[in-house]
Amino acid sequence: MKTEKIRQRYLLFLYVLLGFAIGLFCWATYAYYQSSVPSTISVKAGTSEEINLRVPASGILSTDSETVLALNQPLTIVAGETTSSYQMRLKLFGLLPLKDVDIQVIENTMLTPVGRPIGIYVKTQGVLVVDTGSFEGAGGDKHAPSEYKLQSGDYLTAMDGVAINDKKQIRTYVENGNGEEIIFQVSRKDELIQVKIKPETDENNVYKMGAWLRDSAQGIGTMTYIDAQNRFGALGHGINDMDTGELLKLGSGLLYHTEIVAVKRGERGNPGELTGVIEYKPDQVSGVIVDNTIQGIYGMANAEMLNEYTLNSPPLPIALKQEVSTGPAQILCTINGEAKYYDIELTKLTPGKDAVNRQISLEVTDSELLSLTGGIVQGMSGAPIIQNGRFVGAVTHVLVQDSTKGYGIFIEDMLAH
Repeated sequence: MKTEKIRQRYLLFLYVLLGFAIGLFCWATYAYYQSSVPSTISVKAGTSEEINLRVPASGILSTDSETVLALNQPLTIVAGETTSSYQMRLKLFGLLPLKDVDIQVIENTMLTPVGRPIGIYVKTQGVLVVDTGSFEGAGGDKHAPSEYKLQSGDYLTAMDGVAINDKKQIRTYVENGNGEEIIFQVSRKDELIQVKIKPETDENNVYKMGAWLRDSAQGIGTMTYIDAQNRFGALGHGINDMDTGELLKLGSGLLYHTEIVAVKRGERGNPGELTGVIEYKPDQVSGVIVDNTIQGIYGMANAEMLNEYTLNSPPLPIALKQEVSTGPAQILCTINGEAKYYDIELTKLTPGKDAVNRQISLEVTDSELLSLTGGIVQGMSGAPIIQNGRFVGAVTHVLVQDSTKGYGIFIEDMLAH
């Protein structure tokens, strides 16, 4: 009897384990196919594209009527002469909802690859709250006027009805306010709220509000492209605050001419870096930044930049995601004062991955670049990726544990910002 109970329990355990394994396999299969399918499929106007998703799914294409398509075999999409968009609902094995895919008919764009270093200076829209904290008053008491009122990631946009331009303006207003309560207008997760804060004096009898603030960011990156309308795209990722990790809300921004003066080689566990000199002077401005997005920074190039960056670099056609393949490619970047192509290998493409600027996995194979930098280094974000004479995308990240490897973003996604 006892042996029979043990056997039944053992069989129950095996059934549970088998059910768990089957469930895990099904989940992994579903997740794999979901990540294999891009959220957007683009087709150039006036052309036809063969799409091979290689998934056991059916697609319901919504146009004037619904059309059911089999996606386990190549599919040819013929685009009209004008830009438009459609939606296709995918069902795995024709049963399980898998993904909604937008089919976009886009212009047949030509872009000039740049690969030159740029100095970046941006001011935030309002003043960013990095964190709150306490300070000691003259009598030894601890004060924390902003604690539980302001949050990391808040933007202060006005105080007592006056628009805020920078953090110096806030400090002056607080120090000269004689401890009077201040009503701040705060932008929190795209919602405007009002917060009342009463400053306290520190050990030197200076009024403070107990908050760490930031109103600007600067650094070095690489220009990716310039188009026929003198618009530029750079970095392939957004400018995030170094402490909060949040994408900075852009108030204004400028690009400056810069020269690379030193290279710190990347090593295992220690990413390298390009060091440049930036002079923040009006005559060094080379462009205006108008957008800061997860796909990169964007704006308008001035005449000096156009002359310097596009003189010996002809425009190239863009490669859509389905036109990119694993294998040899090149990146265009500037290490020794001149933009130069270096060999890389595209090792993996995941166009359905959520992280839009990590959908291209790459490895540096060029012996000269490996000798100079050790691979991908900070400051190379935005370096154009070229394959078979077409503009594929841009370098975005380096693998910390292996500087010869990194990630990139498809140019199609950069243009969709």
